[in-house]
Amino acid sequence: MEMLKISRKPRLKKPYLIVAWPGMGEVAFKAAAYLIEELKAQEFAQIQPEEFFYLTGSVIQSGILETPHLPQGKFYYWKNPAAKRAGTGKNDLVIFLSNAQPDLAKADSYAKIIIDLAKSLGVEMIVSFASMPQATDHTQDSRVWFAATDQKTKESLARYNFSILKDGQISGMNGLFLGIAKKSGLKGFCLLGDIPLYTIQIENPKASAAVLLGLGKILNMQINVQPLKEQAQAMENEINKLLDYLKLGNPGQDAPIGEEEVELIKKTLSQLTKLPVSVKEKIEKLFEESRLDISKASELKVELDKWNVYKEYEDRFLDLFRKKIDKDN
Repeated sequence: MEMLKISRKPRLKKPYLIVAWPGMGEVAFKAAAYLIEELKAQEFAQIQPEEFFYLTGSVIQSGILETPHLPQGKFYYWKNPAAKRAGTGKNDLVIFLSNAQPDLAKADSYAKIIIDLAKSLGVEMIVSFASMPQATDHTQDSRVWFAATDQKTKESLARYNFSILKDGQISGMNGLFLGIAKKSGLKGFCLLGDIPLYTIQIENPKASAAVLLGLGKILNMQINVQPLKEQAQAMENEINKLLDYLKLGNPGQDAPIGEEEVELIKKTLSQLTKLPVSVKEKIEKLFEESRLDISKASELKVELDKWNVYKEYEDRFLDLFRKKIDKDN
C-alpha cells in the first residue's frame, strides 16, 4: 500500500515544517490546529493510517454507535506573502497535524514518511510544540521553553529570552520526532509552553497561544492569538469558580475550605494527574512482569520514558537488575 497520498505538491520558499500530535494539555495539537485555521493553510497530502493505527473503540452519538474511523495525519502548506519578495528572508510553512500518536514501535517508519516529504519540499527547519508541566498556578502567564537539535540553532533561539530546557525529556511523538529527524540530517527545535501540574489533563489554550507567539517572534510574522487568549480566560474563570465553590462550601457543610486547603487540593491534583490511573496500573503491572521475566524491562523503560517519569521510578527499575544479578550469583 502507498503510505503517502499526495493531492498536489506545492513549490515553497525556505519552508519550515511544523509537526504536532495530541499530548498533555493538548498544547501542541491545539497550537498547530489553530495555526492551520488562522493562516487558511491548504491541505495537500496525508499519511495512510492503516499501517500505523488500529481501532480501539466505537463512538456513540445519541445512543447510536457510529462507524469507527482510523486517526488522520494530514499535511498543509501556507505561502508567506512576504516570501514572494526577493531578499526578504521570509519562510513558507508546511504543517503536519495528526489527531493521534501512532504506535511508537513504528515511530521510525512513520517519521521517515514525514521526513522524506519534508526533504523533497526543501524544508530547512523542523518545529514541534509540547507542554512543560510546572509547579505553577493557572492564573499565571505561560512561559515558553525551548530545546534544539544543534548548538547553532540553540544559540539563535537564545536571543528571544525563552527558558532553555537544559536536561530532561520530551515524551511522545512531539519530542521523539525531532530526534529521528536529527538522525536524518535535519535541524529543528521544540517550543514548550508551561502548564500547571494539576491541569495536565485539561486543554490549555494559554500555553498554545504562548508557543505560537514564540514562533511568531522567530519567524518574524504576526500571529493573531486573541481567540486563544479568550478561550484561556474562559477556562481560567471556570477553574476559579470551582475553587470559589470549594472555599465557600455548600449547605450543610460545617465550614468553608480555606486557602491552605485549596493549595493542598492543587498539590494533590498535581500528584494524581501527573500520571493517569490507567498508566500507573500499567507501569505496576510491567514491574511485576519484569520481576518474573527481565526481558520485559525494556518495555517498562519505554513506558516510563513515554510519560517522562523514569527518574521517579529509577531506583525500582535498577533494583530489577540488581536482584537478577544476586539471583544469578
